[in-house]
Amino acid sequence: MPDLPAATWQLRPCEAVPQEFVAAVQDYLADSDGTKAAQLLWHRRIRTIAQLQAFVDPQQYQPTSTWAFGEEIEGAIARLQQALEKEEAIAIWGDFDADGVTATAVLWDGLGQFFQPDRTLFYTIPNRFTESHGLAIAGIDRLAEQGVRLIITCDTGSTNLTEIAHARQRGIDVIVTDHHTLLAERPDVTALINPRRFPADHPLATLSGVAVAYKFVEAVYDRLAPTLPTPPRSLETLLDLVAIGLIADLVELRGDCRYLAQIGIQQLKKNAGADPPRPGVAKLLELCRRTGDRPTDISFGIGPRINAISRIHGDARFAVELLTSQDEERCAALAQETELANSRRKGLQRDVTRQVEERLETLDLSTTFAIVLADEQWSPGVLGLVAAQIAQTYGRPTILFTIEAGIARGSARSLHNLDLYRVLAAQSHLLHSFGGHPYAAGMSLPIENLPLFAEALNRQLREENVGVADMLSPVVEADLQVTVAELGRSLFRELNLLEPYGMGNPIPRLLLRNVRFERAWHRNIKDFVQQTVRYICTTFELRDDTGTRFDGVWWGHYKEELPAGECDAIVELDYNPRKAVDSKHNGQGYEVRLIAVRSAIAPTASLPSTARTDWLLDWRTTHPEPVPTDVLKMERLPSQWEDFYPWFRQAQQAKQMLAIAYLPPADVSAIDIWRQLVGIAKYLSRTGKPVRRAQLLERLGVGDRTLQLGFQSLQALGFTVTRQDNVLQFEIQPVVEMPESDSLQPFLDAVEEERFRQRYFYAVPFSTIQAMAS
Repeated sequence: MPDLPAATWQLRPCEAVPQEFVAAVQDYLADSDGTKAAQLLWHRRIRTIAQLQAFVDPQQYQPTSTWAFGEEIEGAIARLQQALEKEEAIAIWGDFDADGVTATAVLWDGLGQFFQPDRTLFYTIPNRFTESHGLAIAGIDRLAEQGVRLIITCDTGSTNLTEIAHARQRGIDVIVTDHHTLLAERPDVTALINPRRFPADHPLATLSGVAVAYKFVEAVYDRLAPTLPTPPRSLETLLDLVAIGLIADLVELRGDCRYLAQIGIQQLKKNAGADPPRPGVAKLLELCRRTGDRPTDISFGIGPRINAISRIHGDARFAVELLTSQDEERCAALAQETELANSRRKGLQRDVTRQVEERLETLDLSTTFAIVLADEQWSPGVLGLVAAQIAQTYGRPTILFTIEAGIARGSARSLHNLDLYRVLAAQSHLLHSFGGHPYAAGMSLPIENLPLFAEALNRQLREENVGVADMLSPVVEADLQVTVAELGRSLFRELNLLEPYGMGNPIPRLLLRNVRFERAWHRNIKDFVQQTVRYICTTFELRDDTGTRFDGVWWGHYKEELPAGECDAIVELDYNPRKAVDSKHNGQGYEVRLIAVRSAIAPTASLPSTARTDWLLDWRTTHPEPVPTDVLKMERLPSQWEDFYPWFRQAQQAKQMLAIAYLPPADVSAIDIWRQLVGIAKYLSRTGKPVRRAQLLERLGVGDRTLQLGFQSLQALGFTVTRQDNVLQFEIQPVVEMPESDSLQPFLDAVEEERFRQRYFYAVPFSTIQAMAS
């Protein structure tokens, strides 16, 4: 591996926390003073007793009614009642990741109380290797031939306009339950149940696919259960599936999301006891040697195993059977198949990572802005995982492709300060298809376009002045500084108060100064049948000057990578139930996971603290009354992270508070934006009046690139646009007709792309904006 610049380590500043808040935290802890938990909670914006109670204790939280979805949920239930009365066939259309699989299982189990599985109720999941996310025309045709008259999607469907129109032509109604991006145009569906319609601060706004599916089933039970001759199985039995999907999907766990995850974990624990409600989940917990009482049992245990099914097999349908079947023998066989898939996934991921790193050793990375590599032998199921790993290690956006039948299919991962979706959209003319969000995307293109695509991507980043040095400045942040002696049960219980972790509430990272690594040993891990998996794990003991020792583990690294002598380390504290029952560890199952390590710096030096972000205010949904006059307000909706930086700098230089105060994007279609532009151009050409470019940008709510494409489309109408400095003049020939669609489409696509990015930045968690400001 080439030499890479060292990461910057930062320690969050210790803030003054009111004593009454610390005392309230301590009420939840029997064997500690609660100061560290209070500091973490305070930093994460939990600052009142009421917030603390609702955050820590799900019984103190008031969940939001499923009927908050309004007319959409009402229409969905009415259509489902019609299907029940007419005994129509219904198909659940899911997705192949853990969120999509568990959402499918929730609908299969929940609707299975009202419809007959495999007679009037069916489910389908796309194949990861041969199909893409979302509805597909071929699949819809198959369902139509089976007599299906209603499709209920989960974790997908919001943007499938063409496929939904085809379903309607085949006489199939569609109910969409999803949490992905909404288009400006509502699809022609019976109901669209998607929390993206809510304001960013709504308690349902961050629901994942499985949580939306559960809220839908809640409404079904509420309205249709009284019509059944016998009561259906309790809704509570679905909550373990909800917790698995929520935590595996890495959504922001706040509001109803956090509540559902908390009570879902309580249900999940029941699968580790006698007579488990879900034999398949019980077997998965047994194979990964976990008890189901912590979110990490999902994020490091069940979640990766469910995802591994499609990563290795492509077809994830048996995952639903594994999660829902009551046949213990069948579940045991499927769980073992899942475990083997996960073991193979680890080996494949390591092999592809090593091959990518070997290829990178032959490249001049000093002039490489984006890593783009392809290989016919790379497994498509692990490309996203490897791309994420390479992007973080090398500090550059990474796109990895596998090649089949002349088509390159790839997965891309970005760094936190680069909008990958925007960059790819600029090269869409080279792609067959692409989709995703600012951090991750998937795409396909003809193999002959690969060299041009890689060159264009690097040229674009270079022209945008995205420097390699800027991308190669990773930051590793620690939340608290502790000693080896403080590690253990008491600190673990304090940190455990913040679980479940997720976006906006990450696992706390601990800084240890001047420690030594001893008794280090690495090995390949073994699967459940004791076959070696080509995935390295290093175990060690940490020791400091007091002589206190503590166990730790470093995944994916060899012992030789640990520095000799005194070191600084950033770790996460965890509990390993396997060690708790091992006599060698005296029943102590606590250990640390090593995140970063470096040779100790001079004793007089100190780590820089993270830049304070208490000068930032979130006014996107509410403004204080009266509005302070000395606050700088960012009122223009951004479409890329770079739009924030001038505001951050201006506020810091002026020593002012900065309020993020932009409104949501206007609900205006791309064609209406075009009509506005034509109307403005006609008026200005008729009156001869000039207009400033900034005024046009503000009036239309678009960016420079989109406006330039609009000017090109105007030229097809006979307009000429002249520019002097930033003042524009319009002239036109007497006859105006709509341009050909080929000349107008780039502008319409650019508007849709910009609206997508604006919706993202309107809803982006405030904690993410704070992190970028840091």
